[in-house]
Amino acid sequence: MVLLCLSAIAIYLTLIDYINFNILGLSVKFSLAIFTSLAVLGLSACSTTTDQSAASYSQAKVLIAKPLPVNPQSELALARLTEILTKMEITQEQRAKLFYDRGVIYDSVGLRGLASFDFQRALRLQPDLVDAYNFMGIHHTQRQNFVEAYDAFDSAIELDMNHEYAYLNRGIALYYGKRPQQALADLQRFQLQQQNDPYRIAWLYLVEYEIDPELAKANLRQHLDGLDHNSWANNILRLFLGDINEQELIQTVSVGVSDHKQLIDRLCEAYFYLGKYNQLVDRPNTSADYFKLALSTNVYEFIEHRYAELELDLIEAQLSAP
Repeated sequence: MVLLCLSAIAIYLTLIDYINFNILGLSVKFSLAIFTSLAVLGLSACSTTTDQSAASYSQAKVLIAKPLPVNPQSELALARLTEILTKMEITQEQRAKLFYDRGVIYDSVGLRGLASFDFQRALRLQPDLVDAYNFMGIHHTQRQNFVEAYDAFDSAIELDMNHEYAYLNRGIALYYGKRPQQALADLQRFQLQQQNDPYRIAWLYLVEYEIDPELAKANLRQHLDGLDHNSWANNILRLFLGDINEQELIQTVSVGVSDHKQLIDRLCEAYFYLGKYNQLVDRPNTSADYFKLALSTNVYEFIEHRYAELELDLIEAQLSAP
């Protein structure tokens, strides 16, 4: 058997080195020297319906940026990986790894169905691929197949008890599956790994809010006061606490931003959490508008983008219920 040639591996690794994707499902930062102009629009223009409580708050002005384009290096890597998988004789272990890698790239450009198919093939060839189980669990959660999601994350944790993102993603699946008490244990464990991470604190707060809103706010205040930095994401926590309003959060998005990629990343995050904020104060239509804005960024690998569509499905079901 002829194994994967060194030149092919070198080309593949070179392509992969140019691609920035998140294999764990958590928000990360990237950098591309591309700038775009901003349009300032009224959020009310995003929806033809108005929440009953809309009169109690000011309409926020939102920033609209050019959606994130597909990275050309991702397209090249997909073509090269497909060529290797179809034309070269490689070991079963190599084939499993390449299916997994191609699945990650498919996922990063929003081709979730193709990604899931590759992760399944990778697991058939190598059943101990922990990160493939993690991805499968995320995809099941996005489809609201919660039992399958729990099984996938359980498998990942059985294989690697220290896989912290499997705990995060299982906690999120339990949260959306209406099991907040079970989700709490996973999110607490995850937050304790990096106690200065405002995103971890935000997800812990969302779960705690489902159990006891007043205690959740008290804990959130304590977490915010304990942070030893003042990063942009701290403003998300301030929004939940009422320290700043929606417009003030949006105004912070472009502060200190150096390129289009950083801006679009922040917009994806800001609009998702603005959607969650409005959801908690019972403004479903406004919440849906923000989730649509988060989806419009095309930051597919961000956790906020992943679950914005799920949130919209849940709102639609809520509004259509008799």
